[in-house]
Amino acid sequence: MKFFITGAAGFIGFHLAARLLNDGHSVAGYDGMTSYYDVKLKKARLAKLQEFENFEFTAAMLEDRSALALAYTEFEPHIVIHLAAQAGVRYALEAPDAYVGSNMIGTFNLLEVVRQGMPEHLLFASTSSVYGGNEKMPFSEIDRTDFPVSLYAATKKSGEAMCHTYAHIFRIPTTVFRFFTVYGPWGRPDMALFKFVRAINRDEPIEVYGHGQMARDFTYIDDLIDAIVALSGLTPGDKRAASSDSLSPVAPFRTVNIAGGTPVELMEFITAVESAMGRTAKKVLRGMQPGDVVETHADPTLLREMIGQVPSTPIAEGVLRFVRWYRDYYLE
Repeated sequence: MKFFITGAAGFIGFHLAARLLNDGHSVAGYDGMTSYYDVKLKKARLAKLQEFENFEFTAAMLEDRSALALAYTEFEPHIVIHLAAQAGVRYALEAPDAYVGSNMIGTFNLLEVVRQGMPEHLLFASTSSVYGGNEKMPFSEIDRTDFPVSLYAATKKSGEAMCHTYAHIFRIPTTVFRFFTVYGPWGRPDMALFKFVRAINRDEPIEVYGHGQMARDFTYIDDLIDAIVALSGLTPGDKRAASSDSLSPVAPFRTVNIAGGTPVELMEFITAVESAMGRTAKKVLRGMQPGDVVETHADPTLLREMIGQVPSTPIAEGVLRFVRWYRDYYLE
């Protein structure tokens, strides 16, 4: 199979591309290589992918529709997985244009390109942040997502809406993933785990937001990739779940949470980091940051019914794997 992956040099895109390449598929990666975080890390991921003969890469922005169309049409993919986005809740306060450009205009450009050369399946990466101010827990795919509390969430919700519209009008089989706090080796430096490990290693204090009274439904990267690969072969209509299916009534379109449904308290997460590093963190308690939510908690019922499994890597094990990678990458 031929997979076209946007954001291939990113954290999730790198792991997904590597899995598919190892499985013998052909992958065309597309990534803007922006400086939102250390470009050296992106280049290091990319270098590993370029060791495969069945991998090709285009360095360009999603906003450049001509470059996007050229890369897409020359490759003629069977499956498109759209991971590229401007991520991060807090950075939107500093650079809102980046979110509109990448997450909305970029997604629109991809949809325009895709409808001209129809793939077998389009998969779009959204986020648990779209659940926003919802108070009902756990979050289900059929819940309303009308109350975003960050620009990041608003732009990803817009992406979901555009994907549904194109699925309806042009009959593009489309699956939307909602990711929940993905972590693991080769992760992003702006994420809490990376920041905690780096600070503790330098004997610097860590900032604990929400005074530690927060919880996240953490998802280990290998579990996430297992789910994406499994779902890539199940287009809407191939399989209908027994209950709570999010299939659209008017389009070949489905939304799926990818998470284990087991939130971890922030202080428990920090304890796992301290244990993996063999050090106690110096903690500075802070209030909630604009755009943050107190808790994320996924209902994984649909995912389990679709693929027969949900993310299950224990937090202590996943954090330990990250710490080992961090030490190998930065300290040896």
